[in-house]
Amino acid sequence: MSQAPTDTATLGIIFVLVGVFCISINDMLIKQLSGGYPLHQIVFARSFIGILFSLILVQLEGGWRILYTRRPGIHVVRGLLIVISNMTFFLALAALPLADATALFFAAPLFITLLSIPILGEKVGPLRLGAVVFGFVGVIVMQRPWEGAGNIGAARIVLLLPVAAALTYALTQLLTRKLGVESKASALAVYIQGMFIVVSAGFFLVAGDGRFALGSSNPSVQFLLRAWVWPDQNDLWVFVGLGLNAAIIGYCLSQAYRVADAATVAPFEYVGLPLAVFWGFFIFAELPVFEVWIGITMILSSGVFVFLRERYKTRAAKPIRGRIKGR
Repeated sequence: MSQAPTDTATLGIIFVLVGVFCISINDMLIKQLSGGYPLHQIVFARSFIGILFSLILVQLEGGWRILYTRRPGIHVVRGLLIVISNMTFFLALAALPLADATALFFAAPLFITLLSIPILGEKVGPLRLGAVVFGFVGVIVMQRPWEGAGNIGAARIVLLLPVAAALTYALTQLLTRKLGVESKASALAVYIQGMFIVVSAGFFLVAGDGRFALGSSNPSVQFLLRAWVWPDQNDLWVFVGLGLNAAIIGYCLSQAYRVADAATVAPFEYVGLPLAVFWGFFIFAELPVFEVWIGITMILSSGVFVFLRERYKTRAAKPIRGRIKGR
């Protein structure tokens, strides 16, 4: 009995690490495709393939009955939030280096830790709060507010896109924690994939012919609104890989935030930072500038501190539980 909190925390950490690794591959592949396909086409294909894999997981976790929910409204809100998070982040990928966009997105675990206090009622002590503030300073450093847009290489609004994605992602995972009490991870993944399909299909109906992208030279606008095209044969396997990845990501992250406290799981998403640097360098020959390295270091440091603090508290509580149970 006394081991249960530790076991669920470890399980949540494993799931989030797998999910973050798949996210890093997902982001790299979407950046590769961003020059030739519209975002809503990529999202539609990825989600259509992903929902097929997710439905297989539904069968393994209990069958069609687990798709029933008593709170459809919250599922819709959660789905819309993750759609907004993904699309704003992917738009940033079209104009920013992969590591820069990912590093800015990593305000998400900081938002999760902070918002878990009022939304979930979780306890976050002053030391962890201080570490979160330190991490936010790192995000500000990466924004380079002292530089002009010309030196940064992108419009200021583009730099804010990953931060907006981080906030909506944080809200998504906190809702996942609330819904996880009554919903399986595979069902949560299906709801999200379904929302992606609905929204991207709506984009196709409104802007699928590319008329709204005419005359714009902004890479993010082009990525969002260019016309649908039939995928190149060499890219078909990339779309399939994105779909499989989407199913794994949806399941693993939903499961992670179902079984463990948000403030415990969230810091491990920082593993995505070095992964983004790795893919950015080896695939796109990109390396972060000095200020981004400083910001990454600050965010990683805050995450490691939060983790070590949580482990210390868990270990310190074990002897007390043992004495209470007469051990």
